[in-house]
Amino acid sequence: MKRVVITGLGVVSPIGCGKDDYWKALSEGRNGVDTISLFDIEGHTARIAAEVKNFDVEPWLDKKEARRTDRVIHFVIPAADMAIKDAGLDLSAVDGRRFGVYIGSGEGGITTTHENYDILKEKGPSRISPFFVPMMLSNMPAAYVALKFGAKGPNMAVVTACSTATHCMGEAMHAIRRGDADIMLVGGVEAAITPIAIAGFANMKALSTRSDEPGRASRPFDKERDGFVMGEGAGILLFEGLEHARARGARIYAEVTGYGNTCDAYHITAPDPEGDGSIRAMRLALGMAGWNPEQVDLYNAHGTSTPLNDKTESRAIRAVFGSHAEKMPVHSTKSMIGHCLGAAGAVETIAALMAIDRGIIHPTINYEFPDPECDVNISSETTERRVDRVLINNAGFGGHNGVLAVERFKD
Repeated sequence: MKRVVITGLGVVSPIGCGKDDYWKALSEGRNGVDTISLFDIEGHTARIAAEVKNFDVEPWLDKKEARRTDRVIHFVIPAADMAIKDAGLDLSAVDGRRFGVYIGSGEGGITTTHENYDILKEKGPSRISPFFVPMMLSNMPAAYVALKFGAKGPNMAVVTACSTATHCMGEAMHAIRRGDADIMLVGGVEAAITPIAIAGFANMKALSTRSDEPGRASRPFDKERDGFVMGEGAGILLFEGLEHARARGARIYAEVTGYGNTCDAYHITAPDPEGDGSIRAMRLALGMAGWNPEQVDLYNAHGTSTPLNDKTESRAIRAVFGSHAEKMPVHSTKSMIGHCLGAAGAVETIAALMAIDRGIIHPTINYEFPDPECDVNISSETTERRVDRVLINNAGFGGHNGVLAVERFKD
């Protein structure tokens, strides 16, 4: 079976763009949540989000191209380019037919949809942009990346809500193992901080309403959590077959060794209270990786800061890891960047890989009041520690569960 390694990382996030700036902010425990500036928040009960601010897309897209593409494209193209450059990949030497793209987005071009619906109401159907359909489709980030970088191999946009990026990465691992491609750009992107999305999530009581304290609003596993904070951005990784990476002398961050994909089949939004689907997904990933639970050095949690998710995830962790859960560090990247929905699994996997690379575990910020129903070992301080094996967990509305296992590469 072909081994799959990760050789390039690209990220656009609310706390930094590029892996080094992103990692510096994470390791310092920097908060990316603030009052929403992208639209008028008058009348909204949830008024905070983790926005990508002051980001100039012009180095990657000219003004005309930027006008004809949604904000998700403005994030995904730079992140993909960063991953390629970080990997030292010479595209002129790549066989495009062996170069694939698996990138998903939970909401797709929702900004474009919202704007064009307003135009339809105010000015009529003749004024809808001819670029509206390709701008709003959820497969367009994958298609646009392929077009931009000449990737003619397998191309797919998995859409499984907040498990999207994790499923894209897991399925890409399988594609390389099957021999469908030698290299793949994989991950997720989201730009859903829009009036309708914020109102929709708020009205289903999913979002934090701690609007007067944005820096303390995202508080995974804390007893005073009251909902998640919307984030945005893109995380793109370059996956390669080991032989291909070796042949070009690539630097290897880690190896992808396990993947779990299950469904709760319980409720359209709430997790199974017993954590059954999550438990099975974790065990599938551990089994594929050939790990015992006690070998996991770090658990990157879904950790949304919602009452149900954090309690259920804690229950699943205890079921899978037993007594090891008392000493295994558990942290949530979302405490700083909010919930990036379809991009979450990718930006969190990049955090996991940087932990392996730098020997530092980033903190879960805002963890002040331990919840007895979340009785796991929350890492609330920046910690220097060797990390060899990380399990990354994500779950999405609809009951979708995705788990990825990554470990330090051993030749």
